[in-house]
Amino acid sequence: MRYIKQLYAAFSLVCLFIGALYLVSCGGSANLVTTPPAPTIASVTTWHNDNARTGQNLNETILTPANVNPSSFGLLFSIPTDTVFHAQPLYLPNLTIPGQGTHNVLFVVTEGDTAFGFDADSGQQLWKTSTLGGGESYDYDPGCPAIGDLGITSTPVIDIKAGPNGTIYLVTMSKDASGNHHQRLHALDVTSGVEEFGGPKEIQASYPGVGDNSSDGNVIFNPGQQLERAGLLLLNGVVYTSWGSHCDIRPYTGWLIGYDENTLTQTMVFNFAPNGNGGSLWNSGAAPAADANGNIYVLSANGVFDTTLNAQGFPSESDFGNAFLKLTTANQQLAVADYFEMMNGESETAADMDLGSGGAMLLPDLTDSIGNTRHLAVGAGKDSNIYVVDRDSMGKFNPNANNIYQELQGVLGGAVFSTPAYFNNTLYYGAVKDTIKAFPISNAQLSTPTSQSPTIFTYPGATPSISANGTSNAILWAAENFSPAILRAYDATNLSHELYNSNMASGGRDHFGTGMGFMSVTVVNGKVYVPTLTGIAVFGLR
Repeated sequence: MRYIKQLYAAFSLVCLFIGALYLVSCGGSANLVTTPPAPTIASVTTWHNDNARTGQNLNETILTPANVNPSSFGLLFSIPTDTVFHAQPLYLPNLTIPGQGTHNVLFVVTEGDTAFGFDADSGQQLWKTSTLGGGESYDYDPGCPAIGDLGITSTPVIDIKAGPNGTIYLVTMSKDASGNHHQRLHALDVTSGVEEFGGPKEIQASYPGVGDNSSDGNVIFNPGQQLERAGLLLLNGVVYTSWGSHCDIRPYTGWLIGYDENTLTQTMVFNFAPNGNGGSLWNSGAAPAADANGNIYVLSANGVFDTTLNAQGFPSESDFGNAFLKLTTANQQLAVADYFEMMNGESETAADMDLGSGGAMLLPDLTDSIGNTRHLAVGAGKDSNIYVVDRDSMGKFNPNANNIYQELQGVLGGAVFSTPAYFNNTLYYGAVKDTIKAFPISNAQLSTPTSQSPTIFTYPGATPSISANGTSNAILWAAENFSPAILRAYDATNLSHELYNSNMASGGRDHFGTGMGFMSVTVVNGKVYVPTLTGIAVFGLR
């Protein structure tokens, strides 16, 4: 038997070289654990792949438009979890797990207040950490069915350089035996799930103001009233948490709270409607975007906006409901550096047509028709418009006109509960009751769509992701929220060409369970990881 194992190991090594250009199972089952790839494989350490939130992985050398089809590609296996989860799975290659060797690791967090590390190639559980305190539970009924059980809702963030082995940061919600609610920031070792930096840190905050849930001139953070739905942001050594509400149940306001990643000490606090209400950050799960200069970009949801402006053109009471905002982090202080408020922002708030249902995305530097470099950001919400702002001059508020860089009115077929993807001078949006549309960019201007998917996506639309090898072999991936859910893959250069969907194979071979709202898939190292109500479906070359 020893010699058989040695021969098999040698055979696997040969297969590794043969499979350098494509995935080879070497005669084994779909669940075979293969030799971990080289360290050059991409990582996915944050929501939608990067702080610009482009959703693109440009280091995908295995999956191509030629091999993503129902004959070569499909469901490999599923990984069960303890409860439902809403966060995007994250991924690190070549981690040394104590006592278990080297693995590519998939990180999953659930509403059961559990964090998992799984072998990304076999589904083997490598570690599991419950973040509940003694006598605590994750079950919480906020009076609305939007999410159900609440534990870990938002997508974590990873810093591979933090701590001895790398650290994953996540926010949990729990309820103790006395009925008190707790929101906590945890820092876990990526190789073991062990708590680091003296964590967890209880999330508490106050901010000057007389708005919702204020006392003695300060708005008070209420852990039972706030929901951390948006993904975490890691920027210049600070972990930022973003806060919304449970189904718009007052009293609540929007918060952005930063913590030092090495000590978990609270460093920065900002409130988006300190003298009003609303202005939350939820963004259908999207994390705040950030640029290389340390600025943060968010879309706030329904809430008070002060139409009386000060001499600098900012709201007189500092209430920024339903706005596109740029916040500076200079001198360890969060402050609004610039913003854009729609001219009909108040009426859209009244009609629950908030901009904050979508996520902000930053475009790369672009050159306009006269040679100027433009720093742009895009956002869309429930009114079917795409708003493009100049990050150097966003437009502020004018009751008679939207003074922004570019506005595409009515180009989307419905409301947006998602974030676009970007690839090679093209922007991709997937609105509700609409196709996924490709908007080309030329001379720093978005044009009308040049292609669209044959599929119309129902609620909540789609958050597309892109895999490519540099500028070649680009595939757009999206998941449909059905039962069973559907994974779809399109040629990113021509969305009318659907390469694959999980209904194509006969006999329901690739059906993988019930979908859920705001699904964001992870595509890396030849595999596609799709969240479901009961776990993660893993797709790849068969």
